[in-house]
Amino acid sequence: MTYWVEPCQRAETTCQTKDPELADWAMEAWQRETAGKITFRKVERREDAQIRFHWAEGAGGLYGEARPIVVNGKRGAVIHVLPDTAHLGKEIAQSASADPLLRHAIVYLTCLHESGHAIGMEHTSAFDDIMYSFRYGGDIREYFLRYRRKLASRDDIRRNSGVSPEDRKRASAGVEAWFELR
Repeated sequence: MTYWVEPCQRAETTCQTKDPELADWAMEAWQRETAGKITFRKVERREDAQIRFHWAEGAGGLYGEARPIVVNGKRGAVIHVLPDTAHLGKEIAQSASADPLLRHAIVYLTCLHESGHAIGMEHTSAFDDIMYSFRYGGDIREYFLRYRRKLASRDDIRRNSGVSPEDRKRASAGVEAWFELR
């Protein structure tokens, strides 16, 4: 699959210079966690990409969104990720402001979750899953902090996929069918 990541050039998104790397790491994680059943190749032109990451601006507590598209007869998605934690609620925003690594973890996990949708993953009600839906409740701040505690540095994000064993099983089992257009 091909993917493209919007550069951090629009100030209104509050995207940080290295945020595109977090999207790259999310794609690497899915490739690794599916044991290579899905491979990703980054492309220069948005139009050539099946998966397209965009940095969103806005409010409403929405972390990200994936909308399905078809590119050259193949499934894909347009992904919007909100890198501005100020819009995610006071408690999360204060924590992320005091801890930049938490902010990176939130952006990464959002890229990972939304790209999970792009490869056919559905929401789950299991709090341990990256595909967990906050509609089920739970301590959202703790969801991010649990991952953050695994990190000593930003580079640790690349080594800690955030994909649960159940996510891994579902992704590996369902990936072939997803990419065949019906």
